[in-house]
Amino acid sequence: MENNTSDVRPSRYSGNEEVLEKILMASVVEQRQKRRWGIFFRLILVLYLGIALWQLADPMANTAWWGHEKAHTAIVDVAGMIAAGQPASADNIIEGLRAAVDDTNTRGVILRMNTPGGSPVQSAYVHDEIRRLKARKPSLPIYAVVSDMCTSGGYYIAAAADKIYVNSDSVVGSIGVIMGNFGFVEAINKLGIERRVMTAGAHKAILDPFSPVDKVAQDYMQGVLNEVHQQFITAVRQGRGARLKDTPELFTGLVWTGARGLELGLVDELGDVRQVAEEVIGAKTLVNFTPQENLMDRIGQRLGTVVASSLGASLHAMQ
Repeated sequence: MENNTSDVRPSRYSGNEEVLEKILMASVVEQRQKRRWGIFFRLILVLYLGIALWQLADPMANTAWWGHEKAHTAIVDVAGMIAAGQPASADNIIEGLRAAVDDTNTRGVILRMNTPGGSPVQSAYVHDEIRRLKARKPSLPIYAVVSDMCTSGGYYIAAAADKIYVNSDSVVGSIGVIMGNFGFVEAINKLGIERRVMTAGAHKAILDPFSPVDKVAQDYMQGVLNEVHQQFITAVRQGRGARLKDTPELFTGLVWTGARGLELGLVDELGDVRQVAEEVIGAKTLVNFTPQENLMDRIGQRLGTVVASSLGASLHAMQ
């Protein structure tokens, strides 16, 4: 009987060939990935440079880091909610105002207003800073120019300006203070929920929405609101002076159009930013001194997000 076992015996080189094949394939995959990443980063670099060049070429993107070597009108934006940590925070607005006033080529400052208001504290900080800057440089005009809206805390700020310019359809006013919350006492009773709260201090849980209204606490908080309101009224009277028409509804929190605001003495004239810059200040070049997030930082953050996502996808594909 013939022995055929030698015919099925595996070659001693087959294992080495398999390892070599795997090494070669891994090398090919690595080379492809390197080429892909090279193309990716070159595209990112081109995009980065393109955005930077577009920013430099955009005539409407005037910022305080270029174009301020000649006489100009300084712009400081007050846009959106006035609150700490927001673009329209007191820190940001004051930083912009100080930079604008300290620039020797600034011929006037425009507060470009489009805000519903916000924190009375943040607004008061800006109001007081405007008055300090005006005392330091009395010959440098500071104007407020309103687009859509300048109410509540926004008007608190605008009242410190030399003049307020509006569109006839702008909304201004709302000289008042508000505090609100909800009451859930009946709701938790119907649901069988027991409210448990401990305090050290009789009014520490003042106006707790899950407890019945405490008349004493309510009266106290109303007194606080009245005090803040009176400070608001004093600031407006101080800023607007004899221009105000003393009518009963002026400080009730109502709002008015720009046209009606003219009649009440809340604003001074109709006008927009470019008109005020060219015809009133006499410097048509606009330079924006509003603090902005650095372009490089924005692109770097977005680039980091893209790279992280791409790396994650690549690692997932290799698994």
